[in-house]
Amino acid sequence: MESETTLEREGERAVEYVRVARSGQVPEGVVRRFFVDDLELAVSRFEGRVYVSANYCTHLACHLSAGKVTEDGLMCSCHGSIFDWDTGEPLSPPALKPIKVYPAREENGEILVGGLEG
Repeated sequence: MESETTLEREGERAVEYVRVARSGQVPEGVVRRFFVDDLELAVSRFEGRVYVSANYCTHLACHLSAGKVTEDGLMCSCHGSIFDWDTGEPLSPPALKPIKVYPAREENGEILVGGLEG
């Protein structure tokens, strides 16, 4: 996917945002898989807000994009672990380690993800 970049100041450093999808590709209550270069991401929408995380569960590396959007967080379809939307921390077992989460925003009908450079 072609990526467009924008910069935003976050604290003392500039965060580069790249286009990951069109807003309409991720409707409310849905999680989908997208790639930015070789990085595989799970992009979800809950209560109108877009969330972006790594696409692999830290328990057995199942695809989180096959999971479910819940009010508590993103649920892995393999064994039911739920990960907090904002922190990636596991809220229920069997996963014990957090998933990587990325800052996300929407602009002009596009979903942008930041923090991929580090």
